[in-house]
Amino acid sequence: MYQHVVWILMENRSFNEVVGSSSAPYLRSLAAACGLATNYSGVAHPSLPNYIALTSGSTQGISNDAGPQTDPVSAPSIFSLLGPGWRSLEESMPANCASSSSGNYAVRHNPAAYYTSVARACGRQDVPLGSTPDISARFTLITPNLCHDMHNCSTAAGDSWLAKVVPQILDSPTYRAGATALFITWDENDAGGERVPTYVVAPSVAPGTRSAVAYTHYSLLRTTEDLLGVRPLLGAAATATSMRAAFNL
Repeated sequence: MYQHVVWILMENRSFNEVVGSSSAPYLRSLAAACGLATNYSGVAHPSLPNYIALTSGSTQGISNDAGPQTDPVSAPSIFSLLGPGWRSLEESMPANCASSSSGNYAVRHNPAAYYTSVARACGRQDVPLGSTPDISARFTLITPNLCHDMHNCSTAAGDSWLAKVVPQILDSPTYRAGATALFITWDENDAGGERVPTYVVAPSVAPGTRSAVAYTHYSLLRTTEDLLGVRPLLGAAATATSMRAAFNL
């Protein structure tokens, strides 16, 4: 069983816009050193329903990018299942669990702020991203700001940000202890189709591992619950294909 799972959620790129791109040299090196899912898809448009699906196993009927006041979610989530064992790190967020967008912070990319059952915990565990990511919680969600997640800025800008942040994670005592898995994925493909890049990084993943199995955001939720031993499996995660076998997790 893994002790820690970390997600980094990027924005609005197709598989072909990132994988092998001359604008993403760091991600190209990461794919060679670790794992890449080549047939992984988002489940909705626009952003918010993907973030809710990733964390609850359903879009919960949301089809917009409104704030928590408009789209509160009462369903269970990975956050509610883990109690104090989760942390959300939001770059450029002006205050803990900020419920309104501000500058380069987009609340629609901060799913913890939408779940009513973790509202109190959100004020403690949903915090601005510091200079060094703290991944000591069992589950950590890292959300770059609107430039660094590739939403408002280039693929190269996002790749450069990842080249600074991911090595900090891989050099951390938590990761070097050998029981941490990192997943980097994109919320949706806005270039046509649904396929998005997804990188799988863990000490047990053989360099250059690729899987063409059809995965979705529900697969990532299923895999995370499996790795952390968390039950019940949420929504569509219960029937989604786990990524564990393909990547030796």
